[in-house]
Amino acid sequence: MKIKKGDTVEIISGTSKGTRGAVLAVDPGKGNVTVEGVNRVYKHVRRGHPKSPQGGRLHVELPIDASNVQLICPETDKPTRVGVRTADDGSRELFARRSGAAIRQLAPARK
Repeated sequence: MKIKKGDTVEIISGTSKGTRGAVLAVDPGKGNVTVEGVNRVYKHVRRGHPKSPQGGRLHVELPIDASNVQLICPETDKPTRVGVRTADDGSRELFARRSGAAIRQLAPARK
């Protein structure tokens, strides 16, 4: 999975289509990502819960499938597919297919 915690993504399908947010958590085993402000639901908690000692309703973001999000291209500021390319020195980087801009380095150069 090429999406990491902290990346900015845009929702490309579903009720929150077009919404952007930061990735809060990634579950590569299930192929899910949790995005800030997307798929928010109420979780009812009893009194004495560590997050809410007085009880009540908490807003919680639930995970969505990773196929419903795309990374944002740093150059064009639009959602893009991503790929991995290897440089001559052996380093690998994640790049935006829309513009070819580098997003982040995946592996350092080989010695």
